[in-house]
Amino acid sequence: MNSVLAAIDFSPVSSKVVQTAVELARATGSKVVLLHVVQPLMIAPDLAPLLGEALQLTAEVERGARCHLRDVQKSLARRGETVETVCCQGSSVAQIISQAKELDARYLVLGSHGHTAFYDLVAGSTTSGVLKRSPCTVVVVPTAAKKRQGRKTRRK
Repeated sequence: MNSVLAAIDFSPVSSKVVQTAVELARATGSKVVLLHVVQPLMIAPDLAPLLGEALQLTAEVERGARCHLRDVQKSLARRGETVETVCCQGSSVAQIISQAKELDARYLVLGSHGHTAFYDLVAGSTTSGVLKRSPCTVVVVPTAAKKRQGRKTRRK
């Protein structure tokens, strides 16, 4: 069966990513798989004695993510939608690409956070990395447009 892989990070755009994936799956007769990637903490060599604590913290984050995925799955089930979930650890881009290949995904849906070019340069862009390496069609869901905050314009 064809699949639509929705990579979510539990940010505000994630609900739009899930909804887009569900609609796309309905339109194409595909199943939906929700993916969350937990990035392990990076430990500098000088902090090696803290490795055990870092691994424990990463495991706690993964447990929380799995719980959150189950909550999303249950919420969708109440609306009559069936989805599968996957939670894994590693580099977001590498894991998303790996899961897309493993599932032989027809579509990959993910959100764009709309960071600045400087942020992407420093922190990297998951969306950009996935677009460059994806084995399937990628659907990017933008963040909600920010409401204009300004004074009302008076006409004279």
